[in-house]
Amino acid sequence: MTNQPNPAQNSTLTTSILQLDIEWGRPQANINRAERLIAQAPDSDLYVLPEMWATGFATQPTDIAEVEQQSEALQWMRQTALSRHCALSGSLAIRTADGTFRNRHYFVDGRNPGADGNATEKHYDKHHLFRYGGEDKFYTPGEGHLIVSYCGFRLLLLTCFDLRFPVWSRYANNLKFDAIVVVANWPDSRQNAWQILTRARAIENQAFLIGCNRVGRDEYCHYRGLSTIVSPIGKSLAACPAYTESVASFSLNLETVEHLRTKFRVLEDRDIL
Repeated sequence: MTNQPNPAQNSTLTTSILQLDIEWGRPQANINRAERLIAQAPDSDLYVLPEMWATGFATQPTDIAEVEQQSEALQWMRQTALSRHCALSGSLAIRTADGTFRNRHYFVDGRNPGADGNATEKHYDKHHLFRYGGEDKFYTPGEGHLIVSYCGFRLLLLTCFDLRFPVWSRYANNLKFDAIVVVANWPDSRQNAWQILTRARAIENQAFLIGCNRVGRDEYCHYRGLSTIVSPIGKSLAACPAYTESVASFSLNLETVEHLRTKFRVLEDRDIL
């Protein structure tokens, strides 16, 4: 976990959520879709993609997950972050060097490259695997949180089913953040939960929430989307329409979080578990 001190209060973060209609098992086709959406919001600091955005939600990953060292989707994220001087966030179905499968949420930063000139990257492995859909049978869960410092914001990364677990995403003395980034393949049949939980996680943590969901359908589910950026008081600041591949953007201001937490000091009365 990276838990950085909070920088200047006047920081802004222009964020675009890319609500993809994911083509099953076709990384290059989904890269092309992502590029078309990025072109509609060319000046963003951060682009957020859905869960398993390059393949679809593959609960049986043996023939569909990319080998991490050879992933064309991950390589595209690195190149795009560098060329656009931005960051990209999204999860991929990955086979790691040790042979395990991970639902790995990458944060690739091209604005702050490493000494070698390449984009820097960090990743969060999904902690709460979706047992109902069989994800736990093939994938290895992550064991820890990840907070990324970017553009003055501390960003907590979550993936889909994690959203249902408030204790895991609770602002705490050792888990301080200003915004939550959650990527998802959240189906139409449970859309009501998506809309409620994105707002609940924002309100209870007095933090922005950036939620990117997919649209379209696969063999198992139909997806409505309704990707959203939510304020620390639960107000929708930007949203993608239902059933439509689209992009929505908003400039987050860190002062909004700091002002609310100073004026309405809810977090000081939180339960310490």
